[in-house]
Amino acid sequence: MAVKTFKPTSPAVRGMAIADYSVLTKKDPEKSLLKSRKKTGGRNSYGRITVRHIGGGNRTKLRVIDWKRDRVGIPATVKAIEYDPNRTAYLALIQYVDGVKSYILAPEGLKVGHKVESGPDADILNGNVLPISSIPVGTVICCVEMNPGKGAQLVRTAGASAQLMAKENGYAQIRLPSGEVRMVPEKCRAMIGSIGNAEHENVKLGKAGKSRHAGVRPAVRGVVMNPNDHPHGGGEGKSPIGLPGPVTPWGVPTLGKKTRNKKKQSGKYIVKSRKA
Repeated sequence: MAVKTFKPTSPAVRGMAIADYSVLTKKDPEKSLLKSRKKTGGRNSYGRITVRHIGGGNRTKLRVIDWKRDRVGIPATVKAIEYDPNRTAYLALIQYVDGVKSYILAPEGLKVGHKVESGPDADILNGNVLPISSIPVGTVICCVEMNPGKGAQLVRTAGASAQLMAKENGYAQIRLPSGEVRMVPEKCRAMIGSIGNAEHENVKLGKAGKSRHAGVRPAVRGVVMNPNDHPHGGGEGKSPIGLPGPVTPWGVPTLGKKTRNKKKQSGKYIVKSRKA
């Protein structure tokens, strides 16, 4: 897949680059696999804004994705490649031999008519899901479980992939897209291949309206606010923030401040930090 550019007929179109949707084979989603999506506008149950810059946007529905792939040993056929407005990756609509349909993330190279399967006896082919204990070391994987049976949690964005580095003592070492090497139980499952739509990172919105269509409201910099609205605000003319480091509107350090708890229980599974 590539991105499409246009002749500069307007300032917005001049800098715009959109995805080439020619790889998609079906326009309308499968109605039986849709759920309604409630909009919050960033507000909690009290009506107070707890997450800023959220509101508006086009109405979308959630696609019910099979993250667990627990229909072991039952082959399925790819019926369509579809767009999902809720994520960067494309979806593959698959139908099992018993007629059941489900959505999965479409890995790179998966096309209509291909067969996919899950289970320890499945082949090492794109779209198949196997326990990590059955996957050879060095294989490129995606949609990785962190706990057996919980469903895929890692490596789910467009173009992302991880690599199985080693296996020992019931755990596997996986190099994640961030560079972090992490241990997960060998009983966890993963999908072979990398997530498709890798050119998504080259997409340029071109105009502010595209962000509004996605439900993203404008963000105002703190340095242009008044001091009663933001710690960075105030001063005569264009002035620095006047603090040791940037902070949020509530005075909490941000923009580079490490927030992970050093005593977090799962930290023992990190073999190599992404910052190393």
